[in-house]
Amino acid sequence: MFVASYAHVMSNPMDGKLVYVDADKEAADLYIMNHAFKKDIVITQDTGLTSILVNRGVTVLSPRGKKFREEDMEQILHFRFLSAKERRSGTYSKGPKPFTDDDRQHFIKVFKESLSNLAGF
Repeated sequence: MFVASYAHVMSNPMDGKLVYVDADKEAADLYIMNHAFKKDIVITQDTGLTSILVNRGVTVLSPRGKKFREEDMEQILHFRFLSAKERRSGTYSKGPKPFTDDDRQHFIKVFKESLSNLAGF
């Protein structure tokens, strides 16, 4: 299932269920929070959403294949806070590194491992 706002309608839809939500700032996050349950896998870069989901037993992966754990969330949210504070003061980081084939392969590996773990293999 892919969740996006109406402001981000896909021109080339992929296979799977597409869910479009209002363009409000947190509409996609709210939809995901209300529809993701234990034994689901969510792929997101949003650490705020991640912190809520991992506390519910949802498996959360980044697009680069980082598997988030409940015990790491306090530190992750602290760095998120510090980064936001820096941006408010006018200091910006370089942003993320370009997405590579190694990132894609790592994601595939971790995604398959997560599916196997949830299936009990």
